[in-house]
Amino acid sequence: MSKLIKQMQMDALKQTFSNVKNLVLLTQDKLDAVTENQIRLNLRKKNVRLHMVKNSLARRVFDELGVRLKDVWSGNTVVAWGGGESIKELSREIEAAIKEAGKKDPKIAEKLKVKTAVAEGEQVTFEQALTMPTRLEAIGELVALILGPGSALAACLQGPGAQLASQIESKTKEENAAAASA
Repeated sequence: MSKLIKQMQMDALKQTFSNVKNLVLLTQDKLDAVTENQIRLNLRKKNVRLHMVKNSLARRVFDELGVRLKDVWSGNTVVAWGGGESIKELSREIEAAIKEAGKKDPKIAEKLKVKTAVAEGEQVTFEQALTMPTRLEAIGELVALILGPGSALAACLQGPGAQLASQIESKTKEENAAAASA
């Protein structure tokens, strides 16, 4: 392959992955064309794209983009991206597609394996990617952390006042009942 062709392929990869922050890298071995096509079609419906890359070119492109990946450039590599705003959504779609394909072919787990995941440009394990919070979940957790102490403080401030008001009300009722009976 000539240098010009390699450079053109690297430029195309750079253009494709320049704005992509969340990726899952897979390897497929001895996967028949029908099963691969079915997986691709199912993932495409969920806005997940798959692209098989040449390892040496992909390594250079990802290094230039600032994504340092270790121990993933052996065997063939399929890059998956899209499927939502977070790595969790993408990872769940990939996992669901593998399980769906496993219903027809029980050996799919040996044929299609996840190498690693990339979240916001940082390499993480696939298991971590499945448990990372989405953007909305993270915002919700942050809001809960902020509101938790505030609501506890409000309860502390309202508690004694409510007790005092309750005691005044019961005392007033007692006095009204004593005045009415006298």
